[in-house]
Amino acid sequence: MISTKDLSVVLVLFFLCSSLAAQTYQSAESVEYDPSQNRFLISNGNNILARASDGTLSYFGNGSSSHGLEVLGDNVFGLSGNVLRAYSLETAEEVMSINLSGAGFLNGLTTDGLETLYATDFSNKTIYKINVADLTNPTQEIIVSNTTKTPNGIIYDGINDRLIFVTWGNNADIRQVDLSDNSVSIITTTTLGNIDGIDDDSDGNYYISSWSPNRITKYDSNFENPLTVTTPGLSSPADIGYAQAIDTLAIPQGNTVDYVGFELVLPTKELGSSVFGLTAYPNPVAASSWIQFELESKGLVDLIIYDINGRLVHQLINGQLMIGQQKVLLAGLDFTAGIYTCVLKVTTKSSATQSVEIGTINIVSE
Repeated sequence: MISTKDLSVVLVLFFLCSSLAAQTYQSAESVEYDPSQNRFLISNGNNILARASDGTLSYFGNGSSSHGLEVLGDNVFGLSGNVLRAYSLETAEEVMSINLSGAGFLNGLTTDGLETLYATDFSNKTIYKINVADLTNPTQEIIVSNTTKTPNGIIYDGINDRLIFVTWGNNADIRQVDLSDNSVSIITTTTLGNIDGIDDDSDGNYYISSWSPNRITKYDSNFENPLTVTTPGLSSPADIGYAQAIDTLAIPQGNTVDYVGFELVLPTKELGSSVFGLTAYPNPVAASSWIQFELESKGLVDLIIYDINGRLVHQLINGQLMIGQQKVLLAGLDFTAGIYTCVLKVTTKSSATQSVEIGTINIVSE
């Protein structure tokens, strides 16, 4: 089950736009946090952008990366085409470049935190291991020659001596590579399509981004108790990056990057329904409000907000959801003052029997 701590998390979404600087997000694909300078680095087309703590965007020297980024030691590593490059975090100067032999489309990148990086090849369904202990003479090898399903984002799990990677396509699953023998197995299956990125927080929870539906899903350390973390307007979320030092999840989406801050708040007042445990908090709603509910079985979910006259205002969810806690952010929605009704309809099917349940709550905008 999800812990009390998980249930008390309020997610505050900050839309920090690139209008703060001349540089703009154009093809933001991967985001990595640089704790040495408290900034985010973003692969943007074939450039690297740096986002300072005040939101200002600038070019990270002449750094080049179209996809995966990873900070290791005093350097940031980036993938572009079939090349892995490294740049000094202090000077932004290139300090290493290696062409990965036979690579088709290098995509995801992770590190063991010591001297090794791992990269996924989206086209060839392979995984590379690159040793960068000597930046003047990096070495490479393919440790998985066939991942079966197309690999995308990847993360290193040192506690279990494994790599975890997400996959592309319909009913995408989450897989692992046992680094003791480089064997591949399935951790869990999903009903999601096109899973792009994966990262973890300091509590051992994992976050994945999917395109179908557009969603961020949070799992516990055992990849159980999935929690939907979505927000209106989310579109094709790519290679997400969780900054553990500041508890912030960065979600690149092409021409924008959303930064989601996680703040612990203990609820003091809730207006809820006994059906599904449907709850809105805080209520009256504000930019930091969320709607939460729990599913005991997977099903087709419609979550819709109507105004006092019964007119549809927002359709927050329309699609299949998994068993467990679900959370929907209300940040970014423009509510005029008034009372609204949030209707949750869950349709499940067992054998030839179809069941529809409905829960409702009122939410207030001041």
